[in-house]
Amino acid sequence: MSSAQAEQLELDPERVAEMLAEPSPPQLIDVREPYEREAGHIAGSEHIALTQLTGAAASIDRDRPVVFYCRVGARSLMAAQALRAAGFQAYSMEGGLARWAREGRALSPEGGYVADH
Repeated sequence: MSSAQAEQLELDPERVAEMLAEPSPPQLIDVREPYEREAGHIAGSEHIALTQLTGAAASIDRDRPVVFYCRVGARSLMAAQALRAAGFQAYSMEGGLARWAREGRALSPEGGYVADH
């Protein structure tokens, strides 16, 4: 994949936060493992572990953009590539939840943290 294609797939956390504040926000899906999600996640996000994504794809709205995130962005990039290939308007949050938290954005539940993978 060329870097230009990768750029189109990845959104920085600031852009994701802006999109989530819009009247019609994208679907935000956490593709990490359940224990990672329990440690801390972005409020309002859905959880579909990467290993379950193929079976759960039918539950994702094709008519709305979808942004995936994981710990540092590798798993979410795979998810975005797969769903983009299937015709979804899919993106990956660059730098993952680690970058989201490092830049000072809130995690849920209160006191949440980014678990090691």
